[in-house]
Amino acid sequence: MERDEDALWREIVDNYDTAPDDGELPEAERRLQTEDVAEAPESGPPSDTVEPEPQLFAVPLPVPEPEEPLELRSWNDEGRYVPPPPERIPLPEPPRLLGWLGVFLAPVIALVALVLGHPFRGLLALLLVGWFVGGFLYLVHTMPDDPRDPWDDGSRV
Repeated sequence: MERDEDALWREIVDNYDTAPDDGELPEAERRLQTEDVAEAPESGPPSDTVEPEPQLFAVPLPVPEPEEPLELRSWNDEGRYVPPPPERIPLPEPPRLLGWLGVFLAPVIALVALVLGHPFRGLLALLLVGWFVGGFLYLVHTMPDDPRDPWDDGSRV
């Protein structure tokens, strides 16, 4: 029949620092304890060991110099690593550049003209709208169909 788990834990905690009686020890442990006591060597070092000479170890240790606080340390030795200059951002091929300019520049031109009070009318307004829509459609059409490598985070080593 199992006892209550809380009672078992309470018994373990209550008897934590008490030594077991000889009757509670298994036979193998009792034999080991009696053999260890019977075979224990005399106190003191064995006769064949050699004591080290104290002069060999009497060299004084060097006294470390006190370090400057971090606020007062010199930064002259810092900054030795100078990273290489970054690569220039490559320009896209001309049709792609025209597409990006149409998407971003055409609305800006239309807004600036509207704010200045000279809105475009007729053919010029149609060209700006066509540039915007055509650039957007070209960029969507030339997007790659397959997704990027999922492990590519864009960093370079």
